[in-house]
Amino acid sequence: MPLEIEKKYLVKYDLWNALIKPQGEYYRQGYITSDVKKTVRVRATENHGYITIKGKTDNPAIKPEYEYQIPKAEAIELLDGFTENNIEKTRYKIDFEGKIWEVDVFYGANEGLIVAEIELLDINEVYQIPEWIDQEVTHEDKYFNANLSQFPFKDWK
Repeated sequence: MPLEIEKKYLVKYDLWNALIKPQGEYYRQGYITSDVKKTVRVRATENHGYITIKGKTDNPAIKPEYEYQIPKAEAIELLDGFTENNIEKTRYKIDFEGKIWEVDVFYGANEGLIVAEIELLDINEVYQIPEWIDQEVTHEDKYFNANLSQFPFKDWK
């Protein structure tokens, strides 16, 4: 079973904004289903579409994950016809000390939120943390994209 091992962090806005970054990629994603045991996500990027099935485990940093590329047009049809509460973001991929950090800058109802993720080969893998990374939020459900689609950042205050 393929596993995603990922840690999630908040970002220090000032340091992030000052960072020279590569061009980001626009993502629109929504959920066909999202419950305590599984999520089925559809994503459209600038050039591709994806459908992803994720399971849940006792450790939120480790999830079974199956992801398949689909035609972008079909992804948009699924987003428009089968999902609610889509999220929009630009994803930046930053190489730091041999690891890729994926940084999501959210729009719409999640405007103002910036979250960084790092995928690991092992839950105990040692890695360096860039200076623009803030606190870890891996174990805080409200930062999961599926939850952000239902309970957006703008409503937290």
